[in-house]
Amino acid sequence: MDGPHIEQATLEDLPHLTELLTELFTIEGDFVPDPTRQTRGLRMLLEQPNRGRIFVLKQNGQILGMINLLFTISTAEGGFVIILEDLIIKKDYRGHGLGTRLLNYAMEYARKKDFKRITLLTDQGNEEAHKFYKRHGFFESAMQPMRYVLSADSGTHPPDRPRL
Repeated sequence: MDGPHIEQATLEDLPHLTELLTELFTIEGDFVPDPTRQTRGLRMLLEQPNRGRIFVLKQNGQILGMINLLFTISTAEGGFVIILEDLIIKKDYRGHGLGTRLLNYAMEYARKKDFKRITLLTDQGNEEAHKFYKRHGFFESAMQPMRYVLSADSGTHPPDRPRL
């Protein structure tokens, strides 16, 4: 039996990553689990590593959790920044510091690669997530997230739009 270790995800991990996102999106208010859509997005990242990284925490060949980092450029920072898109630990393995291990790994990765900032979104009512990220040095921004849904088949729950 090997201990938990973190490695970069591969295409072979795709079915397990999709399962993890299904679990995540059942607890997030804005999204609907759609394995086809999630598999497509994960595949895009795995096949285009210049767009981001997915790291997995494995033990005995089993994926216990994942973290998904997207790369972009900030004009405010004058450099590359990360959007932490997804962090999920399988339900049965939560509360053992595995999420902290993945987050610390991602933060160290960002430091080594000279990223300037990590930004993330959490559900407004998810106090457990807020406390978790604050314990790790994240703070609330004065910025308010907003989105505009371009596709009718989006997995996002948009509020009723006012008619123009």
